[in-house]
Amino acid sequence: MSIPPDDRPVYRLLTGKDDRAFCERVSEALEQGWRLYGSPSLHWDTSENCMKAAQAVVWKDAEVVK
Repeated sequence: MSIPPDDRPVYRLLTGKDDRAFCERVSEALEQGWRLYGSPSLHWDTSENCMKAAQAVVWKDAEVVK
């Protein structure tokens, strides 16, 4: 099994404001070899008056149980 870059864990949860920057972070992770794990989650943040998103990713060679 190859090791994730930058000494990162096999599982990561990307979070942030649901905007282009967030989508670019997820896209960058996919380009680096991460793969989506499950569906994204969206939540309206009343304190910041914006939509927040979360997407789990796992390293390409990770063996995961769903």
